[in-house]
Amino acid sequence: MRALVLAALDELKAREVKEIDVRGKTSITDLLVIASGTSTRHVKSIADEVARVARHAGAPPIGIEGEREAEWVLVDLGDIVVHVMLPRIREFYGLERLWTLGPDAEAAAAG
Repeated sequence: MRALVLAALDELKAREVKEIDVRGKTSITDLLVIASGTSTRHVKSIADEVARVARHAGAPPIGIEGEREAEWVLVDLGDIVVHVMLPRIREFYGLERLWTLGPDAEAAAAG
């Protein structure tokens, strides 16, 4: 499924695709995939393609959130959760920073 998701993101020209292995950090999922779109229409199209590819592979999304506003669309595929965001939304929420902070970084940040 990971390869299919990445191919769908590439096919629709998603930008700044990042994978974060979150096994051991959460029981909700194993892998976060974060990508940016250039407009709300692009964000929605990317998320729709990820969902379409998953359905075609026999693994329909458990849920899709944020389609109406399409500034941040989350596609929950169970073991993989895909976040497609506008760059300003991505920067504001900083999911990469949130999920990649390790114990050493957390201790340094705490001062």
